[in-house]
Amino acid sequence: MNRRNEYLRKCFFLLICISTLINCTKPKEDKESLIIKKEYLPDKNEVKILVLEKGIFKKELVSNGRLVALEKSELKFKVSEKLTNIYVKNGSYVRKGQLLASIDAITFQQKVTKAEIDLKQATLEFSDLQIRRGFDSGNKEDIPEKEYEMMAIKSGHKNALHQLKNAQFDLKSTKLIAPFSGKVANMNSKKHDLINSGKEFLTLINDAVFEVEFYVIESELKDVKVKDKVTIAPFASNKMYMGKVFTINPQVEKDGTILIRAQVKNDGSLLEGMNVKVFIKKDIPNQFVVPKSAVVLRDNQEVLFTVKNGKAYWTYILTTLENSKNYSVIPNPDKSSASLKPGDTIVISNNLNLAHDSAITVKTNN
Repeated sequence: MNRRNEYLRKCFFLLICISTLINCTKPKEDKESLIIKKEYLPDKNEVKILVLEKGIFKKELVSNGRLVALEKSELKFKVSEKLTNIYVKNGSYVRKGQLLASIDAITFQQKVTKAEIDLKQATLEFSDLQIRRGFDSGNKEDIPEKEYEMMAIKSGHKNALHQLKNAQFDLKSTKLIAPFSGKVANMNSKKHDLINSGKEFLTLINDAVFEVEFYVIESELKDVKVKDKVTIAPFASNKMYMGKVFTINPQVEKDGTILIRAQVKNDGSLLEGMNVKVFIKKDIPNQFVVPKSAVVLRDNQEVLFTVKNGKAYWTYILTTLENSKNYSVIPNPDKSSASLKPGDTIVISNNLNLAHDSAITVKTNN
């Protein structure tokens, strides 16, 4: 019995050894086989395509510009005194004729009162002088012009009238009135500050409509006409604004540029002096239009990849026009093999590493 058990144990141990040996050998072969298969799997070039057709190319002239207000004025007090009232602040919208600020008017009111008294006194003297010379003071038409002028000066009437007008002007100048509707800017004074005459108090800007000043080079002038539509893109935002060319300065600057002015309506976001990008677009018909991503360089030559039977083949082209997104292209006339025709399928993505005769798969929208 013991011998039988010993025999069974040896058989069982032998079976385990054989099984382990088989399991260690087989996976290694399978693993090597998988590695070899993975090594030789072909790469997938997944691309997007476009069917080539002739259409309208949006030629785009691009320039940098600056916004300038149509109406802008530096407002100043014409007399000097302490500031008593401020009715606006920077950014306030005001209407034509609105009171903006005022200075102490007591001194100027007193001058008006004195000038009125002086005028009354001079008027009495003037009338008395006319009577003494035998004229009717109530009938100016009967007095010779030279005689009347001489008596007005001698009596002090003319000077008193002049002084009153000056005093009234100074009194009126104690109030700062908006000459047109617009927004207040550059105001730095505070109540009770001493205001000096002739010094800028604030700037008033009519920002309902802006002029856009920009320059084009001589060769681009043929593409710009008065009333042409322009697109304005401020650097400070992503908004786009439509405007029209208003004037073309008939002079070439020293650097070979021409000043163009366009007008654009303000929606409230545009500011005086803003830097903007200006686009002028022209429609050029009968062009092969492709996205910029479709054109790549091979051997320092521009090429497009056309698709035939699941493979990509390059063809040499020239880009003739360019805007921010697209090119207008033609077959390269110096290359006999170059060819483009309506209905050709071209690659527009993942083409940077493509070679001539590369296998591709078309990427679907899904």
